[in-house]
Amino acid sequence: MELDQYLGRWYELARYDNRFERGCEGVTAEYSRRDDGYIGVKNTCRVGSPDGAARESLGRAKVVPDSGGAKLKVSFWGPFFVGDYWVLDHADDYSWSIVGEPSGRFLWILTRVARPSDSLTETLYKRVAALGYDTSLLRRTAQPG
Repeated sequence: MELDQYLGRWYELARYDNRFERGCEGVTAEYSRRDDGYIGVKNTCRVGSPDGAARESLGRAKVVPDSGGAKLKVSFWGPFFVGDYWVLDHADDYSWSIVGEPSGRFLWILTRVARPSDSLTETLYKRVAALGYDTSLLRRTAQPG
């Protein structure tokens, strides 16, 4: 995976429900290179609706050695890198990605546009299923527009 192509803004199309995104719509994630060599992470959620009040979480990530850039360790709370962030699949042009972690409890479908086409959405759900995930557990994220 080319990490520099992965950087930038992503829109959450769907996710497995999780406690840290409870009540969140209009979710975006932004990744950038930091001067200290880490990847900057800024997750933004709109509380209650796509136009709700913004809530941000700032963190940092580091690439797991020998992962080809597809596996990151993420930290939002202090010096320890505890969260796994694995890019399981992505478009050749980095227009979408499917992200998970080893336990299979967390899953996200991310796209570069807030409202992807129905055909792309269907394709992504099929790709999630091909990876062995239960698509019935996906919760669609409302985006503005």
